[in-house]
Amino acid sequence: MSDQAAAIAEKNFSILNGELYVAGLAVTQLAETYGTPLFVYDISIMDRQLDALRSALPSQFSICYSMKANPNPAIVRHFFSRGCGIEIASDGEFLTAQRAGCDPKTMLFAGPGKTPAELELVLSQGIGEIHAESLIECGRISAICKRLGKRAHVAIRVNPTGDAAGGAMRMGGRAAPFGVDEETLDSVLVTLLNDPNVAFSGIHLFTGTQILDAAVLLNQYRHGVELGRRVAQVAGRPLDTLDFGGGLGIPYFSHEKDLDLQQLKEGLSVLFADLESDPWLKRTRFLVEPGRFLVGESGVYIARVNDIKISRGKKFLILDGGMNHHLAASGNLGQTIKRNYPVAILNKLDAKANENVDAVGPLCTPLDTVARNVTLPAAEIGDLFGVFQSGAYGRSSSPLGFLSHAAPPEILIRSGRAELIECRGGGTAA
Repeated sequence: MSDQAAAIAEKNFSILNGELYVAGLAVTQLAETYGTPLFVYDISIMDRQLDALRSALPSQFSICYSMKANPNPAIVRHFFSRGCGIEIASDGEFLTAQRAGCDPKTMLFAGPGKTPAELELVLSQGIGEIHAESLIECGRISAICKRLGKRAHVAIRVNPTGDAAGGAMRMGGRAAPFGVDEETLDSVLVTLLNDPNVAFSGIHLFTGTQILDAAVLLNQYRHGVELGRRVAQVAGRPLDTLDFGGGLGIPYFSHEKDLDLQQLKEGLSVLFADLESDPWLKRTRFLVEPGRFLVGESGVYIARVNDIKISRGKKFLILDGGMNHHLAASGNLGQTIKRNYPVAILNKLDAKANENVDAVGPLCTPLDTVARNVTLPAAEIGDLFGVFQSGAYGRSSSPLGFLSHAAPPEILIRSGRAELIECRGGGTAA
């Protein structure tokens, strides 16, 4: 087990007789009960992350769970029950959140390429806020509102200038399909302010994801506050909402460290100290939309070693699951250079790591490599291979239909009890 995997296991889980336990339950028992491959999530880790973030944010902030990170209805329902709003990016996510019992008034709809049908659905159901990403989208929203006899709350998603960019995957600060360029913001703002069918509510900035440097976040938040103040002055009234987006990261690789929430808290305390007397922002509700930060550390992907072979001097562990279940771990979800997620043989955590292997899945493609040149204890057929940091962008971000293998179940551990929340093959259990 690598130092990174060992640190994650110690932080989030427990080890007894060399075996990983998730919230007190042995992974071998979970695998026997539900079969492999499978995803296992510990809800107490989600709560820990949510509580820690709330403690770091000023009182003016609200948290919206970005359900694209993990859209399982049981998880969406849990965050809604904890007082979170829900950030959606499609009509499918809207309907999933509705079925999970979430009030549309607590939802915001962001993302490029919203179709007229999607907009009509959410507007007809009374969605809380839509974040418009272009003038064409603003026109669509207006026309639908006029036809429905409704007035939508609309914010503008802004693609900020480069000095506010950052994160492992940049989504702003350059030419991008996301949002309205900051340089052209005023023309879109004037269009919305003069449209009787919409109520302009504020702005939304989202410049990158997987941010682990509090200083980068603080720079983005400072830029957002300055831009929000300027937009409010142009509008001639205070902003209702200012959405800083998500982007808060978790460590996956050996060079990465946890986001310093204390540094973030101290920086935000300074930034927000004067806002209570700011006429343009003193009544503004500030939003963040974390997803990965809230759920990523809670999950483990577990696959069984199905075959072991040596080819021209290289040893391969062939698993019963791979990139069709966990595309991100294979490096095919945005990595330029393949880096291994933290992985381990979950039933041999106290054994000496003395073999260099590749762990691959059962698919007919060389892309199906879950870990490359990783040092692990000597594996045997039937051992359980685990990928940590798998609570976000795992099952739902993967090509589940490739080669028609069965989709893995999802198991939620709550108060020491396992709940099947997604059945093998995709039927929702909760």
